Amino acid sequence: MDEWVEQVDEQDQVSAVVLRGEAVRRGWLHRVAVTLCRDPDGRILVHRRSGRVSRFPHHYEVVVGGAVAVGESYEGAAVRELAEELGVRVSVRHVTKFLNRSGLSPHWLGIHEAVIPVEVRPDGDEVVWHDWLTESELFVFMERHPFTPDSGEVLDRYRAAIRPGPQVTRSTAQEDR
Repeated sequence: MDEWVEQVDEQDQVSAVVLRGEAVRRGWLHRVAVTLCRDPDGRILVHRRSGRVSRFPHHYEVVVGGAVAVGESYEGAAVRELAEELGVRVSVRHVTKFLNRSGLSPHWLGIHEAVIPVEVRPDGDEVVWHDWLTESELFVFMERHPFTPDSGEVLDRYRAAIRPGPQVTRSTAQEDR
């Protein structure tokens, strides 16, 4: 089922209301909100998308999210998507936003973070497997499995926003081996 989204410009200002499928087909900018989930020990939730999803079936992801609905904030969309996809109701913290040109079509991507203190109950139509990994375990896992096209960039931007300054990235971790 297609959903209504706000078409936005290069400054993330609304210009029209359109169907998301049309925005993707025509390469129109729209908004997407994602959340990187951590458990109380700091591990990151990784999940495998179902074969029933229309975008990147059977790929792995480091975030949970989706399109921002008409009139909805990035944070509101992030909270809604966590409830829909993982069955949890928690608050999110905005981390950063950027114009993402990878994936199916260009879009503004709001990245959030949430600590998930309870067991997740993923929607089986969207998520077929999940686990909590440390960052070093995640780097190795990402080398061995197919992830959605923007997972690496989202992880790098998230890490840069929460830990400014020099740091180990996925690429430098690979070079050290």
